[in-house]
Amino acid sequence: MNNSFGRILRLTSWGESHGPAIGGVLDGVPAGIALAEADLQKELDRRKPGQSRVSSQRKEPDTVKILSGIFEGTTTGAPIGFIIENVDKNSGHYDAIKDIWRPGHSDYTLDVKYGIRDHRGGGRSSARETAVRVAAGAIARKIIPEIWITGYTVQIGDIKIEKFDETEIGNNAVRAPDAAAAAKMIALIDELRKEGDSAGGIVEIIAENAPPGLGAPVYGKLNADIAAALMGINAVKGVEIGSGFKCASMRGSRHNDQMEMRDGKVAFRTNNAGGILGGISNGDTIVARIAVKPTPSILMEQDAVDKNGFGRKVSVEGRHDPCICPRAVPVAEAMMALVLADHVLLQRAARM
Repeated sequence: MNNSFGRILRLTSWGESHGPAIGGVLDGVPAGIALAEADLQKELDRRKPGQSRVSSQRKEPDTVKILSGIFEGTTTGAPIGFIIENVDKNSGHYDAIKDIWRPGHSDYTLDVKYGIRDHRGGGRSSARETAVRVAAGAIARKIIPEIWITGYTVQIGDIKIEKFDETEIGNNAVRAPDAAAAAKMIALIDELRKEGDSAGGIVEIIAENAPPGLGAPVYGKLNADIAAALMGINAVKGVEIGSGFKCASMRGSRHNDQMEMRDGKVAFRTNNAGGILGGISNGDTIVARIAVKPTPSILMEQDAVDKNGFGRKVSVEGRHDPCICPRAVPVAEAMMALVLADHVLLQRAARM
């Protein structure tokens, strides 16, 4: 398994969904940065389950403990190790399906690749691992405090936001910047949950005040690294940067972001590029969107196959998010932070 991510700022995660704990080691963090467990906990509290009826009811406190790399509240330049204990796990929910390959999951592909899999909540491939990324992302934010990263839900099912009010993001369970659309989204999730089904959606992530010059023109493209990081989040099936797939129906005269000088700096009249040109940041707001599939663990009965090659009927019990989007928001923000912090450190190294 490939369990590490990043170049200079490198995260290695470990642990399984129903093991005793999960954790990570973040290497490459510069010395001299003020950092406390509370900085990580703030972000973990946004991701943890059981916060509302539209999320998993697993009651994990997600309390983080830093094990290394900090002395007297300051980073030392050594690897930062941290651990998050798994408290509220119920592996018995999965005993009935330990030999069945569930539709929409990695059960079959894990067995094909390794010849063994941990059936307890998905084991290593569970979205439980994303808590490690959120903790690491909180550290990354401390490296780049000048860059403001925000994520929010823009669509669930066929319900899309119609306006943008940033103050609403933290005021509803789906983290949508539109109160009216959020109410409809929550109603849809409630309906699907009662049916034993689930919903997908779209999350948008923006990074403001990123400096121009991050990234490289060939194999170190900033947009490619962002896309890979976001695509690596559980349940993500598509990534867009800037205008994304809409550019296919646009003309060059409309898609090109025309330029002007504004207050002595280069400025762009539109942002179809999503803040990145030729794989390098241009100083405009970086905009990315992820398409999140419906949660595959559902109570509705589905056709499956077991390890012996027999057709089976399966209904997945346990505690699962009826829609992944709300809790994917802090995860996507964390991955954006890790990529941008890594590129900032790469840029600093290139100029030394």
